[in-house]
Amino acid sequence: MFFDARLRALRQIKSMEFGKNRALAVLILVLMAVPTTSLAEGRCPPGQYPVGGQGTGGCAPIPSSGGADARGPIPTGKWETRWGAISEDLTTLATGASVSMKSKRQAIAAATAECEKLGGKACKTRLTYFNQCAALADATAESLNGETGTSIAAHAETEDQAKNLALAQCGSAQGGQKCSIVYSACSMSEFRSFR
Repeated sequence: MFFDARLRALRQIKSMEFGKNRALAVLILVLMAVPTTSLAEGRCPPGQYPVGGQGTGGCAPIPSSGGADARGPIPTGKWETRWGAISEDLTTLATGASVSMKSKRQAIAAATAECEKLGGKACKTRLTYFNQCAALADATAESLNGETGTSIAAHAETEDQAKNLALAQCGSAQGGQKCSIVYSACSMSEFRSFR
């Protein structure tokens, strides 16, 4: 398309009388000699410049002014994981729990220590969870009729979800026992500021 325009301009110049329109003809020839495109960064995308020698070309980012904006955003802190655990002695039914511990090991140790403090002799870890909530549902006394019931520990994203999950699983155990929530808590991640 561009070359068609140049060709038309050349034909017009040839057909003009040089006496009257000589200045116009020279102007048209000068404009045709000016390049219509410029490639400032050559073969590189915007924001980069060509590097390398013969046969091995590449592109590098154009250096910035070195101001604060060049480094990008500066983090102000970080989110730390928090753990929780439930330990239980199945013979004495002593139960211990821990929340918001920095590690899984700390959560288990704290829950086991609480279980033993409440009379547990053989406390075992029942549930560990992190950045979530937990609930413990037990069969109600009136639904047991002298039999043993099932206890369910569950974890989920929210405390209500954990309670609902524990109740649903407990209620479907032992042929439809009635259950109630005996414990629920959350160990959500915590933001620690760098300042």
